[in-house]
Amino acid sequence: MTSNAQDPIREVPVTEIIPQGTSSVPARHSSSASSDQAHRLPASLPVLPLPRARPRVPWLIGIVTVLAITGAGAWYWWTAGPPPVHYKTALVDRGPITAIVTATGTVNPVVSVQVGSQVSGKIAQLFADFNSVVTKGKVLAMIDQQPFNARVSQARAAVKSGRGNLAKAKNMANQRKLERDRMATLRPQAFVSQADLDIAETNYRDAEAQVEVAQAQLDQAEATLSSAELDLGYTTIYSPVNGIVVSRNVDVGQTVAASFQTPTLFVIAQDLTQMQVDANVSEADIGGVAEGKPSSFRVDAYPKQFFEGTVTQVRNAPISIQNVVTYDVVITVDNRDLKLKPGMTANVTIVTAKKENPLRIPNGALRFRMPGVPVDRKITQVWVMDQAKQVHQTVISTGIADSLFTEISEGALKEGDTVILGIETPEEQAQKTLPPGFGGGPRMR
Repeated sequence: MTSNAQDPIREVPVTEIIPQGTSSVPARHSSSASSDQAHRLPASLPVLPLPRARPRVPWLIGIVTVLAITGAGAWYWWTAGPPPVHYKTALVDRGPITAIVTATGTVNPVVSVQVGSQVSGKIAQLFADFNSVVTKGKVLAMIDQQPFNARVSQARAAVKSGRGNLAKAKNMANQRKLERDRMATLRPQAFVSQADLDIAETNYRDAEAQVEVAQAQLDQAEATLSSAELDLGYTTIYSPVNGIVVSRNVDVGQTVAASFQTPTLFVIAQDLTQMQVDANVSEADIGGVAEGKPSSFRVDAYPKQFFEGTVTQVRNAPISIQNVVTYDVVITVDNRDLKLKPGMTANVTIVTAKKENPLRIPNGALRFRMPGVPVDRKITQVWVMDQAKQVHQTVISTGIADSLFTEISEGALKEGDTVILGIETPEEQAQKTLPPGFGGGPRMR
């Protein structure tokens, strides 16, 4: 019998091994009391533990597991091969397609007039402010007139002096004419010499020339007076059109200088009920934009409202900013409710083409490229899956396109055909096999 070295040794009384009242020696020896005392057994003896029975269930489980793994490996090795390819597909159908061009622009009045000053001076009075409704000819501002009145008075004095000099010159010319005529009468009678007659003729001609000089000086003085009076008139600023003052750039007491350029005092919008959007369209999209095309736009002040307009002008002047070329497209919009304010930023959408029920294909089918298959960029090809789940290429011609679909203008495709958009990834295939509500959603990376 074997025993485990780790099992503790248990001591039990002898009575548990040899019951009381049973003699361990023959009866013939019981008479000797001293011998019994000498050979009496000890009170307790060590007892060795009994061996444990080992269970067979773990061995069976291990053998079954090894057999299962071996069988699975053999089955995988036997059936191993390339996994089947699953494609993302869509149907060719009919529906509306709207080709659009997006751009940004600024809302401006149709007619905006900048009112300035042609003379320099200090602003003495203002008769209009922001949002003031003005009519043509109304006084908007007045510049201090005292310096200009002084110039007018000085010019008028110069005119008077010129007129006096002209009258004096005319009187002198008349005197010289009388002297010349008198000399001419006395010369035939030899009362005066020929030299005296010649001198009288010369003096008369000088007097006539002096009259012309005095006349010129008078004309110059009158022109100076007219200029001074004109500058005096420019000190009063009038409104050139009917409209609303949208900007005022001066205050009372401010000095304006018109030396090199005319300073802008007011900006008047002629009619705010008719506005226009100046949109900057890139050179790649300008080919589809033409006059009369419908458009819509939104502004940040009314993000949920679309404003409708019409393209009225496509300007040919290019605008180049950091090597990016754009063209100005003018869109006219009705602003009867006066919601649109000058200077607002507009996000414009221009409809370049629209068809109601063409044969169309998803744009993803045009972008799909089969791995390992060369691409001919000179033609447009799509991959089609037939009823036998076989794929092949088909050549088509496209028409207008929007953000989702492209028109099929020519080709062998027909309504109901299945086109390939892409190849499903293992994650997408596993996502499709999960029950509803157990999707993991997009994986964060």
